[in-house]
Amino acid sequence: MAGSAALSLVDGVSLLHPEDQVFEAMLTGWRNQQVARNLAPSTVDSREHQVRAFTRNAGGYPWQWSAHLADEWFSDLRGVRHCGRSTVRSYQTAIRGFCNFVTDPAYGWASECEQRFGTHPIQVINEVNAAAHVSESESKPSKRAFTRLELQVLFDYADEQVARKRALGRKGWLSAFRDATIFKVAYGYGTRRNETRMLDVADFGRNPDGKEFGDYGICYVRYGKARPGSEPKRRSVLTVRPWTSEVLEQWFTEIRPVFGLDDNPAAWPSERGLRVGPAQLNKRLSAYRDALGMDPALDFHSFRRSYVTHLIEDGWDPRFVQVLLSPISAVHDVQHETETTGGLRPGGGYLASSITQIPRRFDVGSTGLDARLVG
Repeated sequence: MAGSAALSLVDGVSLLHPEDQVFEAMLTGWRNQQVARNLAPSTVDSREHQVRAFTRNAGGYPWQWSAHLADEWFSDLRGVRHCGRSTVRSYQTAIRGFCNFVTDPAYGWASECEQRFGTHPIQVINEVNAAAHVSESESKPSKRAFTRLELQVLFDYADEQVARKRALGRKGWLSAFRDATIFKVAYGYGTRRNETRMLDVADFGRNPDGKEFGDYGICYVRYGKARPGSEPKRRSVLTVRPWTSEVLEQWFTEIRPVFGLDDNPAAWPSERGLRVGPAQLNKRLSAYRDALGMDPALDFHSFRRSYVTHLIEDGWDPRFVQVLLSPISAVHDVQHETETTGGLRPGGGYLASSITQIPRRFDVGSTGLDARLVG
């Protein structure tokens, strides 16, 4: 069996450094097992890193581990390093998975250790000391949505940076324009950071029931949050705010061609690569947020929280919002829900013109079928 001791170590051959070599062979075998389960390479690498971290902290090899050593380490992670609950649980998941592997008789590692070291590995994470996952949403209480005023101020500031850099003749105005557009699109469609940055030009299409949005009536998300062992989930998000399609049309017809990357399929190209990276988006948003003195808890995911919260506030049916976010998961990012009744209906809501960079807005106080554009 792939990953077994029999295939990783040659029977009857003495090892120069038996402890280190057996441990490395265990990790290699475990890696092969995880790859066979279709886990993402990033997940495999992360779990190996976590097992190595525990090994260093325990000061011993897997056949020397005990539940007591595990309890001490997790206590240190929570009490001294102040790691979050989800972080601790991810470490426990990695340690539990590794122990399951090395204690499984099918792989023969327990008998190999017994033969070489006179002892064998045990499962150190069990139902007694494992952190329970009791809530589907574990974000910190400080994490929240942007208020409408905060979004207005942020988008105004992002637009001002573009104008300032362009007036000074700096080439950085293009990347500033790109990032400002990304922030607006993330709010306009409620997409996560990676979902947003992985969009291609071809990921926008027409909605036959929303002709007023033109070529940008639907956003096809192809890199949604994946489940373990599965490919990224796909979903289609309908355009619900008119200014979203106007922002996209300006970007794709006027600004993006200036990058001069006709052979690049990415919606948001980078000056140094195929597409903009997550670190760049975090850096830009943090710089704008700090310059404006906003709450440090506001992050890129706050656009998604704002999308949900504001749609619910504007009277959209919660079930419809849930389908826009994910066809199979419930709404967890809404900040507060208002009671809604009846079927699906359009919502208006107020967004000032500077958010769209187009001198039109929804009339203040008009929602639903009464919403109208004013100059």
